[in-house]
Amino acid sequence: MTCANEAGTIGRMSPGTYERDPRVDAYIDALPTWQQDIFHRVRDLVHEADPEVTETIKRTTQPYFVLMGNVCALLAAKDHVNVFLYDGAMVDDPEGIITAGHQNKTARTVGFRQDEPMNTPALLNMFRQIIANNRAGGWRTLKRDV
Repeated sequence: MTCANEAGTIGRMSPGTYERDPRVDAYIDALPTWQQDIFHRVRDLVHEADPEVTETIKRTTQPYFVLMGNVCALLAAKDHVNVFLYDGAMVDDPEGIITAGHQNKTARTVGFRQDEPMNTPALLNMFRQIIANNRAGGWRTLKRDV
């Protein structure tokens, strides 16, 4: 998990404060160090967003984080990593962290390259909004009600 220090910055807390899926560990551990670092930070953030989030593997090897529906998934590429946000394009992105899938009706992407800064407060906020939507019936239900 992560926590804000007195300066308001977010840093990693000790691992193991949430239940870890060893298959997700194996996926992350097989990556280059810079990708591992990003995915560890993302993993901590999604668990910070709600301690009830669980980890699993879907589509044979993809790490997914779920709570009453998909929250996000991780995918490593050669020169970047992607975090797929399962928000049905309903979650606001005032900080402009979405990098792809702007018109996608299911999931949008936040991509990171080596040494790029991560807007952790914005990503954490998006995770919390997705989880709130999931708890309210999921984006498919919510879109129908709009």
